[in-house]
Amino acid sequence: MKNLDLPLMKDNITREDLDTLIEFLKQEDPMLTQGKNVLEFEREWSKWLGAKYSVFVNSGSSANLITLSALRESVGLGEIIVPPLTWVSDIASVIQCGFKPIFADINLKTLGMDTDKILEKITPYTKAVFITHILGFNALTQKLLDELKKRNIPLIEDACESHGATFNGKKVGTFGLMSNFSFYYAHHMSTIEGGMVSTNDSKLYEMLRMFRAHGMVRESIANRLKQSYYKKYSDLNPDFIFAFPAFNVRSTEISAVLGRAQIKKLDSNNKIRSENFRIFLENLDKKIFYTDFDITGSSNYAFILILKNPDMKLCKRIMTTLHKFGIEFRRGTSGGGNQLRQPYLKKIVGEKEHEKYPNVEHIHFYGFYIGNYPTLDKEKILKLCAILNNIK
Repeated sequence: MKNLDLPLMKDNITREDLDTLIEFLKQEDPMLTQGKNVLEFEREWSKWLGAKYSVFVNSGSSANLITLSALRESVGLGEIIVPPLTWVSDIASVIQCGFKPIFADINLKTLGMDTDKILEKITPYTKAVFITHILGFNALTQKLLDELKKRNIPLIEDACESHGATFNGKKVGTFGLMSNFSFYYAHHMSTIEGGMVSTNDSKLYEMLRMFRAHGMVRESIANRLKQSYYKKYSDLNPDFIFAFPAFNVRSTEISAVLGRAQIKKLDSNNKIRSENFRIFLENLDKKIFYTDFDITGSSNYAFILILKNPDMKLCKRIMTTLHKFGIEFRRGTSGGGNQLRQPYLKKIVGEKEHEKYPNVEHIHFYGFYIGNYPTLDKEKILKLCAILNNIK
């Protein structure tokens, strides 16, 4: 069989998208830093998602950072429950903002934190549950939502890898107090780099706008709030009142123009990706690979490949074969596996903490993700499955 030439992502930013950007740049003296296109993209994203407010930033990691900063201002410091299987910035933002990360193992059916494991970790010091919807899966359960509401504990959603995934017919990213999205090149849609925070809370929205741009009060669009600062700090120039020790994580008009072009085809592209994933799972050898995922409402931009049983020799043969046929992959899924094995966390939790999370440990060593994109030929998916099924 010939080289499959299967990268993690291909054609995510199309010629049509680039032509739209070129037309924007052809304007006489176009505004390039944050301007009206950023605002319009935020409005369009909010409408697509089903949220009241959205704040566009320069990356999904920056979205994490200002979300946790706003949470700290709202509820104070304490513990936040996070998964060991996630992207580094979720946990890093918790630490950087002064919270203590508390970990819960995952459910293999969704790769998200197991609801019962989360509830076991809740204490009087719990300030939020920060859930990650991994690689297009929904990680929510009604039991979790009901218990968090009952205990008055905020939910934060990382939906950076799950644009369009749903729970009970409603998009993930609309259930929590705040939610984060990423528009990195390899994700469902791309602004080259970029991220979004969405919320239904007007006070948090104003705070997020300020945290995005140095903490400046002028970034708020709430006139009453601004006037209160102007009155209280009359000795300051109204253009330079800094309410918080914040960041500069603004994005650009260039990124927003791309985002506005990409969001128009997000739903149709997601349908293709979901069909691709279904074909992949249906044609894998179920005796070798784990395929018992809960794909209800999923919106996967990657093929998840997990060995059913621990077998390091088979795992190494799989990696050798994937390299041989030009199939790009990531072992341990997109975040590299168990974050508790990483040096930045071992300094905090100790050398042996990772051993307490067997499901994440299995993904760390025996889980992979492979590219899935709208222009991927269906015959390539079948060839990929044939290659994988014949590895002995």
